[in-house]
Amino acid sequence: MSSTDSSGPTTNTRPPEPAQGQESAAPKKKSLAAFFREDHRYVFLGTSVIALIGIWFGRQPHSEWSFLAHSYAAEFVLYYLMVAWIAVSLVALVNKLLKWKGDAYAETSPFKKPGAVKIERYCSYVVWAIALLFFIDRAVMGTCDLITTSIAQSKNPQDFLSSSVFMIYNSRAVFLQGIGTTVALALFGTIIAFFLALLLVFLRIQVIDRTDNDFIRFLKVVGSSFAKIYSAVIRGTPMMIQGLIIYFFGFSVLRGTGMSVSQISGIWSTFTAGLVTISLNSTAYMMEVLRGGIGAVDKGQTEAARSLGLSQWQAMSKVVFPQGIKNSIPALSNELVINIKDSSVLSVIGVVDLMFATTTISGKYYKQMEVYVVAALVYLCLTMIASKLLTMLSKRLEVQAPGTVPSSN
Repeated sequence: MSSTDSSGPTTNTRPPEPAQGQESAAPKKKSLAAFFREDHRYVFLGTSVIALIGIWFGRQPHSEWSFLAHSYAAEFVLYYLMVAWIAVSLVALVNKLLKWKGDAYAETSPFKKPGAVKIERYCSYVVWAIALLFFIDRAVMGTCDLITTSIAQSKNPQDFLSSSVFMIYNSRAVFLQGIGTTVALALFGTIIAFFLALLLVFLRIQVIDRTDNDFIRFLKVVGSSFAKIYSAVIRGTPMMIQGLIIYFFGFSVLRGTGMSVSQISGIWSTFTAGLVTISLNSTAYMMEVLRGGIGAVDKGQTEAARSLGLSQWQAMSKVVFPQGIKNSIPALSNELVINIKDSSVLSVIGVVDLMFATTTISGKYYKQMEVYVVAALVYLCLTMIASKLLTMLSKRLEVQAPGTVPSSN
């Protein structure tokens, strides 16, 4: 673009080009302190929502732990400061609606003056602080009071929250044992399945090479067929059925040796059977994931390795497998999250996991909804923590983070 004045030639008004290396520089993220120092456009709207929440908390009854219960005058003033903010916000809204067209509101409204904008920002901080104070007094202190009161009860309370706290606290030993068992099954089962999947996927992708003798050809055909059948059977049947078959099959085998039930329980426990079930089940899914990751590696990698004199085994182990495993890390890590959830089906064989503990507690107190809601929250927390850790691992390894985590069963 150019401009011409009456006293001189045409001058170029194009802004200077950015320096080399600055073209693709992403804008820096603002710090929290910078955010609070800035004036914001929707300060009335956003803070009014917070004020309404604070007013709602302020109307809730006090608990025994409330620190505002004995300061009626202070609470009265704080409460109506939030009401006053709502009233001022309504006046500002009416003023804006009356001056909606053009720039009339920005130019003539007293709420848009530089000094008024700064005062509004400082007042919004006060409203946020008051709402936070009411939240702590009613919600946090109220929750602490509910927990202590529920624990001190001699019998199961009737209301939902108190009953949930009472049952979980008085059965905390079995509940914590169930959480620990669930985590152990998912973690160790996933690790064992990974190494078994490496073995099976190696068998699954075997192809007959022209240099193979008849015995090697036979082994490759048998190994590949076994891996295909194993994947089809495991992925085509529910984990619950697999757990029952594995547990009772192992029990029957040991029983046939003349061992007593107590001796068998010392060797073939429900935890061991559950760990075997999860490991074998996840192996089939991980094998297919690895096969897809290896299949995504460019075939030219294998051809280049073979042209350099590497055997088929050397090309796979040194070139293809490392790249395929890295491609598969997001999907492989998802199996940990899946196993945390799907291990709940192993309660049918008596594995004392979180689901078994939940069922035991509900049967003890003849209440189901309360303890099952708590169990659902625990499962949610476990899967969220695992997903966060796996995302951090993926970023460290510079691979795509895990996405949506479905169930394998």
